[in-house]
Amino acid sequence: MTSGPVLFARYAYPPNVLGDWGPDRADDLLQRVAHLADDPDLRLIAQGFEGAWPYLELIAHANGIDDPLDPGVVEAYWVGNHLLDNVGGRALHDSMEERFRPRVSARRSSNMTEGIPVDSVPTHALQVFGVYPWVGLLRTGWVEEPVRVLDRCRIRWGKVIRLGDGRAVVRFRRLVWDDRELVLGPNEDEEVVQAVAPRLAVGDWVSLHWEWVCDRITPTQLKALREGTRRELAAVNVASRSALATLRS
Repeated sequence: MTSGPVLFARYAYPPNVLGDWGPDRADDLLQRVAHLADDPDLRLIAQGFEGAWPYLELIAHANGIDDPLDPGVVEAYWVGNHLLDNVGGRALHDSMEERFRPRVSARRSSNMTEGIPVDSVPTHALQVFGVYPWVGLLRTGWVEEPVRVLDRCRIRWGKVIRLGDGRAVVRFRRLVWDDRELVLGPNEDEEVVQAVAPRLAVGDWVSLHWEWVCDRITPTQLKALREGTRRELAAVNVASRSALATLRS
């Protein structure tokens, strides 16, 4: 079984190497993933990912788990699992307000969380669709780049169609904007990097972050990832339709 810190690094590395997220330690992350090195330095690097670490702490605390980098906690944040059932909506809202309040006024902090549905859970999908500002930009008419970033930043799922030298071709469904809401489009194939993933075989289902394969996933994980993504998309689309109706009225 992959250790929690190494599993976290597999998902955190793709945006980190682009310079988009977390501490400037991409080379360290890649080296430790390659050697399955669960060491104190990797744990320290993980704590530097300010967007994810509070969610990990919240999931762990709600389940009586001492280690925020427990493999089950890490899986819950990136993909989703049963541990999320124990994190109440009130605890999530309180946690988010506590995080944002030092950076903004109390009033703005409340505004940032009031649009988060009460049934939301602390996952990367929530961070992408509910916290990051890209969804709001769609309502301004700027579509192409926000949709691209949302699609790349979310944890996607795909099926391995072909394998090559350090690359894989996966079949997945890209996010599209239909002028009213975000939906999953038809299947398409994409060549991605598999350097941080375990050994793969054609037919495997995998999780993806940006242009990288992160992990081989089980049917249970695939179901959790699909359901979590659709839950957050549904919440975003309700808000988008309401906002667009207000703008057009």
